[in-house]
Amino acid sequence: MNAIISLCHFCEFHGPRILYCTQPFRPQESKQVEGDEAEVSISHRLKSTSIGPSSISDSHVASSLILSAKDHCEGCKSVHTGYVSHDEDAQVSYVSTQQPYNPEVFTRIRQACIRSLSVEVCPGRVGPIFYGDKQYGYVLSYTFSIPDNQARGMHRSFSILVVMMDKIYLLNSWPFLVPHLRIVIENLQNKAQKIYDQEEAKCPQRPYRLGARVDPSNFIKQRGGNKPARSLQELTGDKNVFRMLHVAFLWILKACGNRISETLLEGPPTEDTIIDMEKQEETEEGFIKIYTRKVDESPENSPVGAEASVDSSTEAQNNGDEENEDLFAPVIKNLRHLKKVVGSSKFLELAHHVVVGNQVIVSGRQRPLVKSFLTALKSLLPKGCCRVTPYSKEYEESWKCNFLGLSPDVSLSQHVTSSEMFYLVEIIKRSPAPEEEGPISMDPSSLSGPESDASEASSEDCLLRNYEFRMSSPVSLPAKVPTVLEKMMMALQNENLCPEVVETAITCLKEEWMNKVKVLFKFTKAGGNRSEEDTRKLLQIVGARDEDKQLLKFWMTGLSVQYRTHILASSAHR
Repeated sequence: MNAIISLCHFCEFHGPRILYCTQPFRPQESKQVEGDEAEVSISHRLKSTSIGPSSISDSHVASSLILSAKDHCEGCKSVHTGYVSHDEDAQVSYVSTQQPYNPEVFTRIRQACIRSLSVEVCPGRVGPIFYGDKQYGYVLSYTFSIPDNQARGMHRSFSILVVMMDKIYLLNSWPFLVPHLRIVIENLQNKAQKIYDQEEAKCPQRPYRLGARVDPSNFIKQRGGNKPARSLQELTGDKNVFRMLHVAFLWILKACGNRISETLLEGPPTEDTIIDMEKQEETEEGFIKIYTRKVDESPENSPVGAEASVDSSTEAQNNGDEENEDLFAPVIKNLRHLKKVVGSSKFLELAHHVVVGNQVIVSGRQRPLVKSFLTALKSLLPKGCCRVTPYSKEYEESWKCNFLGLSPDVSLSQHVTSSEMFYLVEIIKRSPAPEEEGPISMDPSSLSGPESDASEASSEDCLLRNYEFRMSSPVSLPAKVPTVLEKMMMALQNENLCPEVVETAITCLKEEWMNKVKVLFKFTKAGGNRSEEDTRKLLQIVGARDEDKQLLKFWMTGLSVQYRTHILASSAHR
Protein backbone atom coordinates (compact mmCIF):
# COMPACT_ATOMS: atom_id res chain seq x y z
CA MET A 1 0.00 0.00 0.00
CA ASN A 2 1.66 3.22 -1.18
CA ALA A 3 0.50 5.45 1.69
CA ILE A 4 1.89 7.25 4.73
CA ILE A 5 0.43 7.14 8.24
CA SER A 6 1.20 10.15 10.43
CA LEU A 7 0.47 11.09 14.01
CA CYS A 8 -0.08 14.85 14.41
CA HIS A 9 -0.93 17.07 17.37
CA PHE A 10 -1.96 20.67 18.03
CA CYS A 11 0.75 22.39 20.05
CA GLU A 12 -0.39 25.28 22.27
CA PHE A 13 2.67 27.27 21.22
CA HIS A 14 3.45 26.14 17.66
CA GLY A 15 0.07 25.09 16.27
CA PRO A 16 -0.39 21.92 14.16
CA ARG A 17 2.75 19.80 14.12
CA ILE A 18 3.78 16.47 12.61
CA LEU A 19 4.72 14.25 15.52
CA TYR A 20 5.46 10.85 13.96
CA CYS A 21 5.06 9.19 10.54
CA THR A 22 5.51 5.73 9.04
CA GLN A 23 6.00 5.15 5.33
CA PRO A 24 7.01 2.22 3.10
CA PHE A 25 10.13 2.18 0.94
CA ARG A 26 10.59 -0.17 -2.02
CA PRO A 27 13.96 -1.66 -3.03
CA GLN A 28 14.73 1.26 -5.33
CA GLU A 29 14.16 3.56 -2.35
CA SER A 30 16.24 1.51 0.10
CA LYS A 31 18.77 3.33 2.22
CA GLN A 32 21.57 2.28 4.60
CA VAL A 33 20.30 2.23 8.18
CA GLU A 34 22.27 2.65 11.35
CA GLY A 35 21.82 4.00 14.85
CA ASP A 36 21.80 3.07 18.51
CA GLU A 37 18.13 2.45 19.18
CA ALA A 38 16.99 -1.04 20.13
CA GLU A 39 15.56 -3.41 17.59
CA VAL A 40 11.83 -3.85 17.38
CA SER A 41 10.59 -7.47 17.45
CA ILE A 42 7.50 -8.01 15.33
CA SER A 43 5.85 -10.99 13.65
CA HIS A 44 5.47 -12.05 10.02
CA ARG A 45 9.22 -12.37 9.43
CA LEU A 46 9.80 -8.62 9.80
CA LYS A 47 13.32 -7.93 10.92
CA SER A 48 13.83 -4.55 12.53
CA THR A 49 16.70 -2.18 13.05
CA SER A 50 16.88 1.57 13.56
CA ILE A 51 17.42 4.47 11.24
CA GLY A 52 19.13 7.75 11.87
CA PRO A 53 19.57 11.06 10.10
CA SER A 54 22.95 9.88 8.83
CA SER A 55 21.10 7.52 6.49
CA ILE A 56 19.85 10.43 4.41
CA SER A 57 22.08 10.97 1.44
CA ASP A 58 20.90 14.50 0.80
CA SER A 59 21.90 16.02 4.14
CA HIS A 60 21.19 19.65 3.26
CA VAL A 61 17.60 18.79 2.36
CA ALA A 62 17.16 16.95 5.66
CA SER A 63 18.62 19.84 7.69
CA SER A 64 16.32 22.33 6.00
CA LEU A 65 13.30 20.37 7.13
CA ILE A 66 14.37 20.04 10.76
CA LEU A 67 12.93 22.84 12.80
CA SER A 68 15.15 25.09 14.83
CA ALA A 69 15.35 24.80 18.61
CA LYS A 70 13.04 27.76 19.26
CA ASP A 71 10.34 26.08 17.16
CA HIS A 72 10.52 22.95 19.28
CA CYS A 73 9.00 22.10 22.62
CA GLU A 74 8.80 18.89 24.59
CA GLY A 75 5.37 18.13 23.18
CA CYS A 76 6.56 18.46 19.57
CA LYS A 77 9.29 15.83 19.93
CA SER A 78 8.85 12.15 19.31
CA VAL A 79 11.98 10.15 18.34
CA HIS A 80 15.52 11.32 17.74
CA THR A 81 16.33 8.72 15.08
CA GLY A 82 13.51 6.30 14.26
CA TYR A 83 12.72 2.72 13.37
CA VAL A 84 12.81 0.64 10.19
CA SER A 85 11.38 -2.85 9.63
CA HIS A 86 12.16 -5.03 6.62
CA ASP A 87 9.49 -7.25 5.08
CA GLU A 88 11.59 -9.88 3.32
CA ASP A 89 8.63 -11.52 1.56
CA ALA A 90 7.33 -8.33 -0.07
CA GLN A 91 10.74 -6.61 -0.32
CA VAL A 92 9.44 -3.51 1.46
CA SER A 93 10.97 -1.50 4.30
CA TYR A 94 8.74 0.46 6.69
CA VAL A 95 10.45 3.55 8.08
CA SER A 96 9.18 5.55 11.07
CA THR A 97 10.66 8.99 11.83
CA GLN A 98 9.38 12.24 13.27
CA GLN A 99 8.84 13.71 9.84
CA PRO A 100 9.41 12.69 6.20
CA TYR A 101 12.80 13.63 4.79
CA ASN A 102 11.50 13.94 1.24
CA PRO A 103 10.54 17.61 0.69
CA GLU A 104 7.51 16.81 -1.48
CA VAL A 105 6.18 14.25 0.96
CA PHE A 106 6.82 16.59 3.88
CA THR A 107 4.82 19.34 2.14
CA ARG A 108 1.85 17.05 1.61
CA ILE A 109 1.87 15.71 5.15
CA ARG A 110 2.30 19.21 6.57
CA GLN A 111 -0.65 20.50 4.53
CA ALA A 112 -2.80 17.55 5.64
CA CYS A 113 -1.77 18.11 9.27
CA ILE A 114 -2.80 21.78 9.22
CA ARG A 115 -6.17 21.01 7.65
CA SER A 116 -6.79 18.11 10.00
CA LEU A 117 -6.33 20.08 13.24
CA SER A 118 -7.56 23.53 12.23
CA VAL A 119 -9.78 23.52 9.13
CA GLU A 120 -11.48 20.16 8.55
CA VAL A 121 -13.93 19.47 11.36
CA CYS A 122 -16.22 16.43 11.61
CA PRO A 123 -19.37 16.32 13.77
CA GLY A 124 -18.38 16.20 17.42
CA ARG A 125 -14.85 17.36 16.52
CA VAL A 126 -13.57 13.77 16.93
CA GLY A 127 -13.78 10.88 14.49
CA PRO A 128 -12.82 10.05 10.91
CA ILE A 129 -13.15 12.44 7.98
CA PHE A 130 -12.05 12.38 4.34
CA TYR A 131 -10.66 15.29 2.33
CA GLY A 132 -7.95 16.11 -0.17
CA ASP A 133 -7.19 16.99 -3.76
CA LYS A 134 -5.00 15.85 -6.65
CA GLN A 135 -2.20 18.27 -5.79
CA TYR A 136 -1.59 17.41 -2.14
CA GLY A 137 -3.10 13.94 -2.06
CA TYR A 138 -6.15 12.49 -0.36
CA VAL A 139 -6.40 12.12 3.39
CA LEU A 140 -8.29 9.96 5.85
CA SER A 141 -8.02 11.90 9.11
CA TYR A 142 -9.08 10.50 12.48
CA THR A 143 -9.07 13.28 15.10
CA PHE A 144 -9.12 12.46 18.82
CA SER A 145 -8.09 13.92 22.18
CA ILE A 146 -5.91 12.68 25.02
CA PRO A 147 -6.48 13.82 28.62
CA ASP A 148 -3.78 16.08 30.09
CA ASN A 149 -4.43 17.93 33.34
CA GLN A 150 -1.70 20.45 32.53
CA ALA A 151 -3.06 21.44 29.10
CA ARG A 152 -5.59 24.14 28.32
CA GLY A 153 -9.04 22.56 28.43
CA MET A 154 -7.56 19.54 30.25
CA HIS A 155 -6.93 17.68 27.01
CA ARG A 156 -4.63 17.66 23.97
CA SER A 157 -5.80 17.37 20.35
CA PHE A 158 -4.27 14.71 18.10
CA SER A 159 -5.01 13.18 14.71
CA ILE A 160 -3.85 10.15 12.76
CA LEU A 161 -3.59 10.74 9.01
CA VAL A 162 -3.50 8.23 6.17
CA VAL A 163 -2.28 10.08 3.08
CA MET A 164 -2.10 8.68 -0.43
CA MET A 165 -2.62 9.83 -4.02
CA ASP A 166 -5.14 7.13 -4.99
CA LYS A 167 -8.58 8.42 -4.01
CA ILE A 168 -10.54 5.28 -4.94
CA TYR A 169 -8.15 2.95 -3.12
CA LEU A 170 -8.32 5.05 0.04
CA LEU A 171 -12.11 5.21 0.02
CA ASN A 172 -12.36 1.46 -0.53
CA SER A 173 -10.01 0.96 2.42
CA TRP A 174 -12.16 3.08 4.74
CA PRO A 175 -14.02 0.07 6.32
CA PHE A 176 -10.66 -1.51 7.16
CA LEU A 177 -8.66 1.53 8.24
CA VAL A 178 -11.16 3.25 10.54
CA PRO A 179 -11.71 0.32 12.98
CA HIS A 180 -8.00 -0.42 13.26
CA LEU A 181 -7.07 3.22 13.73
CA ARG A 182 -9.70 3.36 16.46
CA ILE A 183 -7.97 0.47 18.25
CA VAL A 184 -4.66 2.36 18.23
CA ILE A 185 -6.35 5.53 19.48
CA GLU A 186 -8.20 3.76 22.28
CA ASN A 187 -4.93 2.20 23.41
CA LEU A 188 -3.31 5.63 23.68
CA GLN A 189 -6.34 7.12 25.43
CA ASN A 190 -6.54 4.33 27.99
CA LYS A 191 -2.88 4.74 28.91
CA ALA A 192 -3.21 8.51 29.15
CA GLN A 193 -6.39 8.25 31.23
CA LYS A 194 -4.56 6.23 33.89
CA ILE A 195 -1.86 8.91 34.17
CA TYR A 196 -4.52 11.63 34.24
CA ASP A 197 -6.45 9.94 37.07
CA GLN A 198 -3.27 9.50 39.09
CA GLU A 199 -2.29 13.16 38.70
CA GLU A 200 -5.79 14.40 39.47
CA ALA A 201 -5.84 12.31 42.62
CA LYS A 202 -2.61 13.95 43.81
CA CYS A 203 -3.25 17.54 42.67
CA PRO A 204 -6.59 18.45 41.04
CA GLN A 205 -6.10 21.19 38.47
CA ARG A 206 -9.70 22.18 37.75
CA PRO A 207 -10.47 23.82 41.16
CA TYR A 208 -7.13 25.62 41.04
CA ARG A 209 -7.80 27.08 37.59
CA LEU A 210 -11.37 28.10 38.41
CA GLY A 211 -10.13 30.05 41.41
CA ALA A 212 -7.11 31.53 39.68
CA ARG A 213 -7.05 35.18 38.70
CA VAL A 214 -7.31 35.69 34.94
CA ASP A 215 -4.57 37.90 33.54
CA PRO A 216 -5.26 39.15 29.98
CA SER A 217 -1.54 39.18 29.24
CA ASN A 218 -1.16 35.43 29.70
CA PHE A 219 -4.72 34.27 29.01
CA ILE A 220 -3.76 32.52 25.79
CA LYS A 221 -1.06 30.50 27.55
CA GLN A 222 -3.10 29.80 30.68
CA ARG A 223 -2.26 26.21 31.67
CA GLY A 224 -1.06 24.17 34.64
CA GLY A 225 2.52 23.15 35.42
CA ASN A 226 5.80 24.78 34.53
CA LYS A 227 6.65 22.88 31.37
CA PRO A 228 5.43 24.35 28.05
CA ALA A 229 4.08 20.96 26.93
CA ARG A 230 4.59 17.32 27.73
CA SER A 231 5.61 14.59 25.31
CA LEU A 232 3.36 11.70 24.34
CA GLN A 233 5.63 9.37 26.27
CA GLU A 234 5.02 11.33 29.45
CA LEU A 235 1.28 11.64 28.83
CA THR A 236 0.85 7.89 28.41
CA GLY A 237 3.51 6.79 30.85
CA ASP A 238 4.93 4.48 28.17
CA LYS A 239 8.55 4.99 27.11
CA ASN A 240 8.04 2.61 24.18
CA VAL A 241 4.89 4.26 22.87
CA PHE A 242 6.51 5.23 19.54
CA ARG A 243 7.87 1.73 19.09
CA MET A 244 4.34 0.45 19.58
CA LEU A 245 3.05 2.98 17.06
CA HIS A 246 5.68 1.86 14.56
CA VAL A 247 4.53 -1.76 14.82
CA ALA A 248 0.85 -0.78 14.65
CA PHE A 249 1.26 1.57 11.67
CA LEU A 250 3.34 -0.84 9.60
CA TRP A 251 0.87 -3.67 10.28
CA ILE A 252 -1.99 -1.46 9.08
CA LEU A 253 -0.07 -0.54 5.93
CA LYS A 254 0.87 -4.14 5.20
CA ALA A 255 -2.54 -5.65 6.00
CA CYS A 256 -4.42 -2.98 4.07
CA GLY A 257 -2.17 -3.50 1.07
CA ASN A 258 -2.81 -7.26 1.14
CA ARG A 259 -6.55 -6.75 1.55
CA ILE A 260 -7.18 -5.14 -1.83
CA SER A 261 -5.31 -6.14 -4.96
CA GLU A 262 -5.62 -4.70 -8.44
CA THR A 263 -6.43 -7.01 -11.35
CA LEU A 264 -5.73 -6.06 -14.94
CA LEU A 265 -8.77 -6.80 -17.07
CA GLU A 266 -7.97 -7.22 -20.75
CA GLY A 267 -11.62 -7.13 -21.76
CA PRO A 268 -15.16 -7.60 -20.53
CA PRO A 269 -15.84 -10.59 -18.25
CA THR A 270 -16.49 -13.89 -20.00
CA GLU A 271 -19.78 -15.76 -19.75
CA ASP A 272 -18.15 -18.31 -17.42
CA THR A 273 -17.06 -15.51 -15.09
CA ILE A 274 -20.56 -14.03 -15.03
CA ILE A 275 -22.06 -17.47 -14.37
CA ASP A 276 -19.73 -17.90 -11.37
CA MET A 277 -20.76 -14.48 -10.06
CA GLU A 278 -24.44 -15.32 -10.43
CA LYS A 279 -23.94 -18.46 -8.35
CA GLN A 280 -22.67 -16.38 -5.45
CA GLU A 281 -25.14 -15.37 -2.77
CA GLU A 282 -24.30 -12.50 -0.44
CA THR A 283 -25.54 -12.63 3.16
CA GLU A 284 -26.63 -9.68 5.27
CA GLU A 285 -23.25 -9.69 6.99
CA GLY A 286 -21.49 -9.25 3.66
CA PHE A 287 -20.16 -12.81 3.38
CA ILE A 288 -20.42 -14.78 0.14
CA LYS A 289 -22.08 -18.22 0.01
CA ILE A 290 -21.02 -20.25 -3.00
CA TYR A 291 -22.91 -23.26 -4.39
CA THR A 292 -25.45 -23.38 -1.60
CA ARG A 293 -27.73 -26.34 -0.96
CA LYS A 294 -30.93 -26.50 1.07
CA VAL A 295 -30.80 -28.48 4.29
CA ASP A 296 -33.71 -30.75 3.42
CA GLU A 297 -32.24 -31.81 0.09
CA SER A 298 -30.24 -35.00 -0.15
CA PRO A 299 -26.83 -34.89 -1.83
CA GLU A 300 -27.98 -37.15 -4.63
CA ASN A 301 -30.80 -34.73 -5.47
CA SER A 302 -28.69 -31.60 -5.40
CA PRO A 303 -30.13 -28.51 -7.15
CA VAL A 304 -29.45 -28.08 -10.83
CA GLY A 305 -26.13 -26.36 -11.41
CA ALA A 306 -25.11 -26.53 -7.74
CA GLU A 307 -22.28 -28.98 -8.43
CA ALA A 308 -22.47 -29.98 -4.78
CA SER A 309 -20.32 -32.83 -3.64
CA VAL A 310 -21.77 -36.00 -2.18
CA ASP A 311 -22.39 -35.65 1.54
CA SER A 312 -20.13 -37.54 3.89
CA SER A 313 -23.13 -39.26 5.46
CA THR A 314 -24.00 -40.77 2.08
CA GLU A 315 -20.42 -41.92 1.62
CA ALA A 316 -20.64 -43.72 4.95
CA GLN A 317 -23.48 -45.88 3.65
CA ASN A 318 -21.10 -47.88 1.47
CA ASN A 319 -19.68 -51.10 2.82
CA GLY A 320 -16.05 -51.52 3.68
CA ASP A 321 -15.14 -53.23 0.39
CA GLU A 322 -16.44 -50.30 -1.66
CA GLU A 323 -14.55 -47.80 0.48
CA ASN A 324 -11.35 -49.78 0.00
CA GLU A 325 -11.94 -49.83 -3.75
CA ASP A 326 -12.42 -46.05 -3.78
CA LEU A 327 -9.06 -45.55 -2.09
CA PHE A 328 -7.21 -47.27 -4.91
CA ALA A 329 -9.48 -46.38 -7.82
CA PRO A 330 -7.70 -44.55 -10.67
CA VAL A 331 -8.93 -41.19 -11.98
CA ILE A 332 -9.12 -39.41 -15.32
CA LYS A 333 -6.72 -36.46 -15.36
CA ASN A 334 -7.97 -34.42 -18.32
CA LEU A 335 -9.59 -34.65 -21.75
CA ARG A 336 -6.43 -35.91 -23.44
CA HIS A 337 -6.12 -38.65 -20.85
CA LEU A 338 -9.80 -39.58 -21.34
CA LYS A 339 -9.31 -39.72 -25.12
CA LYS A 340 -6.36 -42.03 -24.66
CA VAL A 341 -8.29 -44.33 -22.32
CA VAL A 342 -11.47 -44.79 -24.37
CA GLY A 343 -9.96 -44.38 -27.85
CA SER A 344 -10.28 -41.66 -30.46
CA SER A 345 -13.43 -42.92 -32.20
CA LYS A 346 -15.34 -43.55 -28.99
CA PHE A 347 -14.18 -40.25 -27.53
CA LEU A 348 -15.34 -38.32 -30.61
CA GLU A 349 -18.75 -39.97 -30.39
CA LEU A 350 -18.94 -39.21 -26.66
CA ALA A 351 -17.84 -35.60 -27.12
CA HIS A 352 -20.41 -35.14 -29.91
CA HIS A 353 -23.20 -36.13 -27.51
CA VAL A 354 -21.80 -33.78 -24.87
CA VAL A 355 -21.59 -30.62 -26.99
CA VAL A 356 -25.10 -30.99 -28.46
CA GLY A 357 -26.69 -31.42 -25.04
CA ASN A 358 -27.55 -35.11 -24.80
CA GLN A 359 -27.43 -36.56 -21.30
CA VAL A 360 -24.24 -38.45 -20.48
CA ILE A 361 -24.69 -41.19 -17.89
CA VAL A 362 -21.54 -42.69 -16.38
CA SER A 363 -22.26 -45.85 -14.39
CA GLY A 364 -19.61 -47.33 -12.14
CA ARG A 365 -18.90 -48.51 -8.64
CA GLN A 366 -15.70 -46.49 -8.18
CA ARG A 367 -16.89 -42.98 -7.33
CA PRO A 368 -13.55 -41.16 -7.85
CA LEU A 369 -13.29 -42.63 -11.35
CA VAL A 370 -16.90 -41.71 -12.22
CA LYS A 371 -16.53 -38.17 -10.91
CA SER A 372 -13.21 -37.59 -12.68
CA PHE A 373 -14.79 -38.90 -15.90
CA LEU A 374 -17.57 -36.29 -15.64
CA THR A 375 -15.16 -33.54 -14.59
CA ALA A 376 -13.08 -34.07 -17.71
CA LEU A 377 -16.18 -33.94 -19.93
CA LYS A 378 -17.37 -30.70 -18.30
CA SER A 379 -14.44 -28.83 -19.83
CA LEU A 380 -16.03 -29.30 -23.27
CA LEU A 381 -18.98 -27.06 -22.35
CA PRO A 382 -19.47 -23.52 -21.05
CA LYS A 383 -20.20 -23.48 -17.33
CA GLY A 384 -23.77 -22.34 -17.88
CA CYS A 385 -24.51 -25.55 -19.81
CA CYS A 386 -23.17 -27.89 -17.11
CA ARG A 387 -25.77 -29.40 -14.81
CA VAL A 388 -24.05 -32.13 -12.83
CA THR A 389 -25.12 -34.81 -10.39
CA PRO A 390 -21.75 -36.39 -9.49
CA TYR A 391 -23.10 -39.66 -8.11
CA SER A 392 -26.64 -40.83 -7.50
CA LYS A 393 -28.44 -44.02 -6.52
CA GLU A 394 -31.46 -43.23 -8.67
CA TYR A 395 -31.91 -41.92 -12.17
CA GLU A 396 -32.23 -38.15 -12.67
CA GLU A 397 -34.16 -36.71 -15.59
CA SER A 398 -32.19 -35.08 -18.38
CA TRP A 399 -33.80 -31.69 -17.72
CA LYS A 400 -32.27 -31.78 -14.23
CA CYS A 401 -28.76 -32.79 -15.23
CA ASN A 402 -26.90 -33.48 -18.44
CA PHE A 403 -24.00 -35.14 -16.54
CA LEU A 404 -25.10 -37.98 -14.29
CA GLY A 405 -22.96 -40.31 -12.24
CA LEU A 406 -24.93 -43.43 -11.47
CA SER A 407 -24.51 -46.44 -9.26
CA PRO A 408 -24.29 -49.71 -11.24
CA ASP A 409 -27.13 -51.09 -9.12
CA VAL A 410 -29.54 -48.69 -10.85
CA SER A 411 -31.17 -49.95 -14.01
CA LEU A 412 -32.75 -47.61 -16.53
CA SER A 413 -36.50 -48.05 -16.92
CA GLN A 414 -38.22 -48.73 -20.21
CA HIS A 415 -39.59 -45.21 -20.64
CA VAL A 416 -36.10 -43.77 -20.19
CA THR A 417 -34.46 -45.99 -22.78
CA SER A 418 -37.25 -45.34 -25.27
CA SER A 419 -37.72 -41.60 -24.88
CA GLU A 420 -34.60 -40.04 -23.39
CA MET A 421 -31.66 -38.88 -25.48
CA PHE A 422 -28.65 -40.12 -23.54
CA TYR A 423 -25.23 -41.70 -23.91
CA LEU A 424 -24.43 -44.45 -21.44
CA VAL A 425 -20.89 -45.20 -20.29
CA GLU A 426 -20.55 -48.31 -18.13
CA ILE A 427 -17.30 -48.67 -16.22
CA ILE A 428 -16.80 -52.31 -15.35
CA LYS A 429 -13.86 -53.77 -13.50
CA ARG A 430 -12.49 -56.83 -15.21
CA SER A 431 -12.27 -60.00 -13.18
CA PRO A 432 -8.63 -61.18 -13.16
CA ALA A 433 -7.85 -64.68 -14.36
CA PRO A 434 -6.60 -67.10 -11.70
CA GLU A 435 -3.04 -66.81 -12.91
CA GLU A 436 -3.32 -63.00 -12.84
CA GLU A 437 -4.47 -62.72 -9.24
CA GLY A 438 -2.11 -60.92 -6.94
CA PRO A 439 -0.32 -57.57 -7.23
CA ILE A 440 -1.05 -55.60 -10.38
CA SER A 441 1.82 -55.55 -12.81
CA MET A 442 3.11 -52.03 -13.46
CA ASP A 443 5.01 -52.97 -16.60
CA PRO A 444 4.16 -50.33 -19.23
CA SER A 445 4.61 -52.87 -22.03
CA SER A 446 1.61 -54.83 -20.71
CA LEU A 447 -0.83 -52.02 -21.56
CA SER A 448 -3.53 -53.14 -23.96
CA GLY A 449 -5.83 -50.13 -24.12
CA PRO A 450 -6.51 -48.18 -27.31
CA GLU A 451 -3.82 -45.76 -28.32
CA SER A 452 -1.63 -46.86 -25.43
CA ASP A 453 1.96 -45.81 -25.71
CA ALA A 454 4.46 -47.62 -23.53
CA SER A 455 6.79 -44.65 -23.37
CA GLU A 456 4.04 -42.43 -21.96
CA ALA A 457 2.38 -44.99 -19.71
CA SER A 458 1.80 -44.01 -16.09
CA SER A 459 0.58 -45.75 -12.97
CA GLU A 460 -2.94 -44.46 -13.69
CA ASP A 461 -2.85 -46.15 -17.10
CA CYS A 462 -1.69 -49.38 -15.52
CA LEU A 463 -4.66 -49.33 -13.18
CA LEU A 464 -7.14 -48.27 -15.85
CA ARG A 465 -6.29 -51.29 -17.99
CA ASN A 466 -8.23 -53.34 -15.44
CA TYR A 467 -11.44 -51.45 -16.33
CA GLU A 468 -13.66 -51.82 -19.35
CA PHE A 469 -15.58 -48.85 -20.76
CA ARG A 470 -18.77 -49.95 -22.49
CA MET A 471 -20.57 -47.20 -24.42
CA SER A 472 -24.01 -47.23 -25.95
CA SER A 473 -26.77 -44.85 -26.98
CA PRO A 474 -30.24 -45.08 -28.54
CA VAL A 475 -29.57 -41.78 -30.34
CA SER A 476 -28.11 -41.55 -33.84
CA LEU A 477 -26.09 -38.42 -34.49
CA PRO A 478 -25.17 -36.82 -37.83
CA ALA A 479 -21.97 -37.98 -39.46
CA LYS A 480 -20.52 -34.46 -39.38
CA VAL A 481 -19.53 -33.13 -36.00
CA PRO A 482 -19.90 -29.44 -35.04
CA THR A 483 -17.15 -27.09 -36.14
CA VAL A 484 -16.01 -26.21 -32.63
CA LEU A 485 -15.62 -29.92 -31.77
CA GLU A 486 -13.42 -30.41 -34.84
CA LYS A 487 -11.11 -27.67 -33.62
CA MET A 488 -11.08 -29.09 -30.09
CA MET A 489 -10.08 -32.49 -31.45
CA MET A 490 -7.26 -30.91 -33.43
CA ALA A 491 -5.90 -29.33 -30.23
CA LEU A 492 -6.19 -32.61 -28.33
CA GLN A 493 -4.43 -34.58 -31.07
CA ASN A 494 -1.52 -32.15 -31.32
CA GLU A 495 1.09 -33.84 -29.15
CA ASN A 496 3.34 -30.77 -29.36
CA LEU A 497 0.94 -28.87 -27.08
CA CYS A 498 1.23 -29.28 -23.33
CA PRO A 499 -1.98 -29.85 -21.27
CA GLU A 500 -2.04 -26.20 -20.13
CA VAL A 501 -1.98 -24.93 -23.72
CA VAL A 502 -4.69 -27.41 -24.73
CA GLU A 503 -6.88 -26.22 -21.87
CA THR A 504 -6.38 -22.58 -22.89
CA ALA A 505 -7.16 -23.37 -26.53
CA ILE A 506 -10.41 -25.10 -25.59
CA THR A 507 -11.38 -22.18 -23.35
CA CYS A 508 -10.80 -19.73 -26.20
CA LEU A 509 -12.87 -21.88 -28.58
CA LYS A 510 -15.75 -22.02 -26.10
CA GLU A 511 -15.71 -18.24 -25.64
CA GLU A 512 -15.54 -17.69 -29.40
CA TRP A 513 -18.64 -19.80 -29.96
CA MET A 514 -20.45 -18.30 -27.01
CA ASN A 515 -20.09 -14.96 -28.79
CA LYS A 516 -21.79 -16.52 -31.82
CA VAL A 517 -24.52 -17.80 -29.51
CA LYS A 518 -25.04 -14.28 -28.15
CA VAL A 519 -25.47 -12.93 -31.66
CA LEU A 520 -27.98 -15.67 -32.50
CA PHE A 521 -29.90 -15.10 -29.25
CA LYS A 522 -30.17 -11.38 -29.88
CA PHE A 523 -31.19 -12.04 -33.48
CA THR A 524 -33.94 -14.56 -32.64
CA LYS A 525 -35.25 -13.37 -29.25
CA ALA A 526 -34.88 -9.62 -29.49
CA GLY A 527 -35.34 -9.02 -33.20
CA GLY A 528 -38.92 -10.11 -33.70
CA ASN A 529 -40.04 -12.78 -36.17
CA ARG A 530 -37.22 -14.08 -38.34
CA SER A 531 -37.56 -16.26 -41.36
CA GLU A 532 -35.56 -19.41 -41.93
CA GLU A 533 -33.69 -17.67 -44.72
CA ASP A 534 -32.67 -14.82 -42.39
CA THR A 535 -31.36 -17.29 -39.83
CA ARG A 536 -29.42 -19.18 -42.51
CA LYS A 537 -27.75 -15.96 -43.67
CA LEU A 538 -26.83 -15.04 -40.09
CA LEU A 539 -25.23 -18.44 -39.51
CA GLN A 540 -23.26 -18.00 -42.69
CA ILE A 541 -22.05 -14.59 -41.55
CA VAL A 542 -20.87 -15.84 -38.13
CA GLY A 543 -19.16 -18.85 -39.69
CA ALA A 544 -21.55 -21.59 -38.57
CA ARG A 545 -22.79 -24.53 -40.65
CA ASP A 546 -25.91 -26.69 -40.59
CA GLU A 547 -24.28 -29.22 -38.28
CA ASP A 548 -23.73 -26.41 -35.74
CA LYS A 549 -27.42 -25.55 -35.30
CA GLN A 550 -28.09 -28.11 -32.55
CA LEU A 551 -24.98 -27.03 -30.67
CA LEU A 552 -25.88 -23.34 -30.89
CA LYS A 553 -29.39 -24.04 -29.69
CA PHE A 554 -28.11 -26.01 -26.68
CA TRP A 555 -25.35 -23.54 -25.79
CA MET A 556 -27.97 -20.78 -25.80
CA THR A 557 -29.28 -22.31 -22.56
CA GLY A 558 -25.92 -21.55 -20.97
CA LEU A 559 -26.17 -17.78 -21.37
CA SER A 560 -26.06 -15.84 -18.13
CA VAL A 561 -29.22 -14.41 -16.62
CA GLN A 562 -27.59 -10.98 -16.73
CA TYR A 563 -27.15 -11.12 -20.51
CA ARG A 564 -30.62 -12.54 -21.13
CA THR A 565 -32.26 -9.88 -18.98
CA HIS A 566 -30.30 -7.11 -20.64
CA ILE A 567 -31.21 -8.20 -24.19
CA LEU A 568 -34.88 -8.84 -23.44
CA ALA A 569 -35.25 -5.58 -21.53
CA SER A 570 -33.60 -3.63 -24.36
CA SER A 571 -35.93 -5.14 -26.96
CA ALA A 572 -39.00 -4.49 -24.78
CA HIS A 573 -38.30 -0.73 -24.70
CA ARG A 574 -38.04 -0.42 -28.47
